[in-house]
Amino acid sequence: MAKQKPINHYMRLFHRYLGFFLAGIMAVYALSGIVLIFRSTDFLKKEVHMEKTIASNLPIEKIGKALKVKGFKVEKKEGDIYHFKQGTYDSQTGVAKYTLKKLPFVLDKMTHLHKATTKDPLFALNIFFGVSLLFFVISSFWMFLPGTKIFQKGLYFTLAGILLTLLMLFL
Repeated sequence: MAKQKPINHYMRLFHRYLGFFLAGIMAVYALSGIVLIFRSTDFLKKEVHMEKTIASNLPIEKIGKALKVKGFKVEKKEGDIYHFKQGTYDSQTGVAKYTLKKLPFVLDKMTHLHKATTKDPLFALNIFFGVSLLFFVISSFWMFLPGTKIFQKGLYFTLAGILLTLLMLFL
């Protein structure tokens, strides 16, 4: 009769191969997360000139939403032309000419991972990734035998990581 392997054998096995599988996903998340830190700046962004026709005679409050311009604010009006920081909107024709600052295509797609909601097919990848990371946290405690010096040190490092995160969150 074959001897049943202990749970730590399977935890180590799943931890190892899931880790190799997720290495690429983690690299993309890490890079896009770093880029997102600078989202309120123009770091890595390039100017994109846009010309879009939207409904004419829109109320001021709806122009920014229709153009998807963040922080939209009309600075002045000359006749039928509304001037805003990024460009102009002709209320008679509905033509808006403006400039946006966007990340290069690949970086924009990568950062979209972090912004995915349940309305986006990427949310399934985000859930899988989050659950996988949670598995990594749990399975890492099966890498070393409890009671060993390295396991005890690992617990101290885990506690330090939790405390540092809480400290950063609440300060």
